[in-house]
Amino acid sequence: MPFSPELTTLGYVVTPDRSQVLLVHRTYRDHDEQLGKYNGLGGKVDPGENVAEAMRRELREEAGIEVTEMELRGTISWPGFNGRDVFGFVFLITGFTGEIPSDNPEGTLGWHDVATMMELPMWDGDRHFLALVFDGSPQFHGVLPYDGGHSVAWRYETVATP
Repeated sequence: MPFSPELTTLGYVVTPDRSQVLLVHRTYRDHDEQLGKYNGLGGKVDPGENVAEAMRRELREEAGIEVTEMELRGTISWPGFNGRDVFGFVFLITGFTGEIPSDNPEGTLGWHDVATMMELPMWDGDRHFLALVFDGSPQFHGVLPYDGGHSVAWRYETVATP
């Protein structure tokens, strides 16, 4: 059977000095599979969109900003994530215009220190790859299988770009 995952984007907006990151605290929807967790911003890639367009649209919708600079930091395959297969393109957003609201339909938006963000409630699997998003290393491409709502493994490789 062919692998046909849900395509998604996941973006981490940072301050100019890259010391803080914008996260959503998902608290507004009682039946949200991510209820209570902190996460980057993003969502599904729509038909006819490329992943960069999708990332820009999601940030416009979820944070009211227009992206001016971003870099693809890596990709992650999440087989078995809450009963479905997900493939995500992970971006670091280093430039934007616009005013970020205090919340969106999913929860509150806030700036958090990159150095301590791992202390926040989040998907356990996020702890495997988040350092790679912020450390300036080459792009990473990983597989992060889930079972029963928890990550069960993590493997990745980095690929240097010219």
